[in-house]
Amino acid sequence: MVFGLLKQHRRRRLRAQPFPKEWLWTIERNAPFFRRLSVNDQTELLGHIQVFLAEKRFEGCGGLELTDEICVTIAGQACLLLLHRKTDYFPRLLTILVYPSTYMVDEKRHFEGPVWEEVRMARLGETGRQLGALVLAWDAAKSGAADPSDGKNVVLHEFAHQLDFENDAADGAPALATLEQRLSWREVMRVEFASLRAADETGIPTLLDTYGATDPAEFFAISTEAFFERPCALRTRHPKLYAELQSYFRQDPVEYSAELVHGC
Repeated sequence: MVFGLLKQHRRRRLRAQPFPKEWLWTIERNAPFFRRLSVNDQTELLGHIQVFLAEKRFEGCGGLELTDEICVTIAGQACLLLLHRKTDYFPRLLTILVYPSTYMVDEKRHFEGPVWEEVRMARLGETGRQLGALVLAWDAAKSGAADPSDGKNVVLHEFAHQLDFENDAADGAPALATLEQRLSWREVMRVEFASLRAADETGIPTLLDTYGATDPAEFFAISTEAFFERPCALRTRHPKLYAELQSYFRQDPVEYSAELVHGC
């Protein structure tokens, strides 16, 4: 109880501190969505960034020398997911590991029957429920922020997984407050996931990245990318999915979407 009160007091103090000008310039330069947010949302986001950077540890990997630009650019995108909601700031996450670019990992993959094979995989990001860490490629994190309407954002994707973990599972369902919300989420996601899997199997073009057909956890992550990066298109083509995400995130990204430049 006392620890929780102290944590909340510390976070309020961090959110109230003046935001460093150099950090603000970085957000404005590297994250175009920031300028389209309302003044209140900008203020809230900057406060969340200060808490995030105070509580999470960044480590450079593969020869990458960490800079404020790297940390602030990643934090700005991650904290967009926290606006308007009571948050504990990705409580399972302790460390963000950042590589300069695509990195390679060794992975076991099922081949056939009892046979598994070792393969080397190129990755732009990953995280896990038991890891306490999240891994990102810096060039992908920066380019994802720079083009806010391509539907691709590795930071949003990996931090969506962290939200998924908050209900102690990796099942594509974040922590939801009521039974009614959980039932609505389950039904909509079940139908949308099945639709994406069918499209993937038949080769039908889709708005959502078919990587989301892998499993429900990946479906939530790629849906989050589309919600923030292609909200106009998602609302038009998947209105029920958009409504569920809008209810959970308590945001309507259409209001600040880059798609508005071309009409929504």
